[in-house]
Amino acid sequence: MAEDKQGARQSRKQAICRKAQRRHSHFYERCAHWSFSQSDVVEPIHWHRERWVLAATALLMTLLCGFIMPAWASAMRPAATPEAHTLLKLALPKVAAVTAAKPVVENWQVVRVQPGQTLSDIFSERGLSMTDLQKIVDASGSAKTALHSLHPGEEFDFLLGSDGTLKGLRFDQDDTNRATVRLDGNSPTVSVRQRDMDTREEVAHGVIRSSLYAAGDQAGLDGAMVGKLADLFKYDVDFVQDLRDGDSFTVIYNDIYRDGVRYGEGDIVAAEFINQGTRYTAYRFKKADGSFGWFSEDGRPIQKSFLRIPVDFTRISSTFSTARLHPILGLMRAHKGVDYAAPTGTPIHAAGDGVIKYRGWMNGYGNFVIIQHSGTISTAYGHMSRYGTERVGQHVTQGQVIGYVGMTGLATGPHLHYEFRVNGTQRNPQTVTLPKPELLPGAQLARFRTQVVEPQLARLTELDARIKLAKTDSHPSSDN
Repeated sequence: MAEDKQGARQSRKQAICRKAQRRHSHFYERCAHWSFSQSDVVEPIHWHRERWVLAATALLMTLLCGFIMPAWASAMRPAATPEAHTLLKLALPKVAAVTAAKPVVENWQVVRVQPGQTLSDIFSERGLSMTDLQKIVDASGSAKTALHSLHPGEEFDFLLGSDGTLKGLRFDQDDTNRATVRLDGNSPTVSVRQRDMDTREEVAHGVIRSSLYAAGDQAGLDGAMVGKLADLFKYDVDFVQDLRDGDSFTVIYNDIYRDGVRYGEGDIVAAEFINQGTRYTAYRFKKADGSFGWFSEDGRPIQKSFLRIPVDFTRISSTFSTARLHPILGLMRAHKGVDYAAPTGTPIHAAGDGVIKYRGWMNGYGNFVIIQHSGTISTAYGHMSRYGTERVGQHVTQGQVIGYVGMTGLATGPHLHYEFRVNGTQRNPQTVTLPKPELLPGAQLARFRTQVVEPQLARLTELDARIKLAKTDSHPSSDN
């Protein structure tokens, strides 16, 4: 039964093939040579070959659609509308035509004055003659006075031509004005420019470990400012004998700037110095007469009636004593003064305002000077190498030079023998109670306290608190 069905299916298939061959006989005639068979007998086409032809045709149509359809879609897409831009007309500044030539840069040569140099020396070193110097002096006008006295560190600017001739000179007429002399025109000219001067407030704090100057350097103070600090407190503190490790200072001061560059130190505005636990203060204050002075916190002048030590000394070679073995006589006798050893020629200053009472030779004392300060107080100075210019009866002021250290009379080395006398009796200069200076007058004292002491004391107190806090933070305590 199955074989009959299979035979019928085969017969039907053959009939369909014959029918297709008859219907498409012209196609088979043209493509009969496509056969892969090498036989001369043309076999009828098989159906599975037709399926391969149809599949290839379908694949070709698919590929064509893949290329044609996107191109057609792009062609049918509407053209993109261009983005609109608005142009605004802006008025631009007119550029002036550059017609002027570039300015010529002048080559000024800066020369700093060295110790011992004169202006003629400086000109000679530049290859310039005394005629050039005279031209500068003649053309300087009122500024010529600055050319007569030179100081180390001053600057002179020279403008020289390519052939070495002098074209100009710049120099300081004074602290605030700069003069320029030009010789390169039809006639010499001089111009003066005022320099920009200003002060800047600074603060420093130091602790004594070896010396005041070492502590000042550590705190950022230059030597000149340390000297001013010492001058303020020299009436109360002996910076050679009284300093102790741990003493401290805090100072508010001004630095002077010229044309934006530090020019030098200004004045101390406020300061405090703690020596062996005792606190000393100084405040700068403008008095009624327009002058400035420094006063302690209670309104008394820092400058005492008398200098405790009237000479810059290296050591105390002999103290005040009621019985001392004399180094030359070899006898026990009183030494009613203090001997301050210092190099020969060291200036000796008047301890206070007064009148020269005696000036001459005194047995044992050599060249000797006595100054009468009041009806009860006088001071005496011995062993001078030479005197100052003052004469007997002439008034002198505190700090004025009255002579120079020497070793005249009975002396084994250069020193000053200094005596402080009350009603003609010698007292120990190191321990005698000096009279206090007078307070500021009432109105000035009130202004001093409100305008100076209160604000500056608040600043000093704040600085001290910060310093103590910094020390605490750097050395924290331990609870272990």
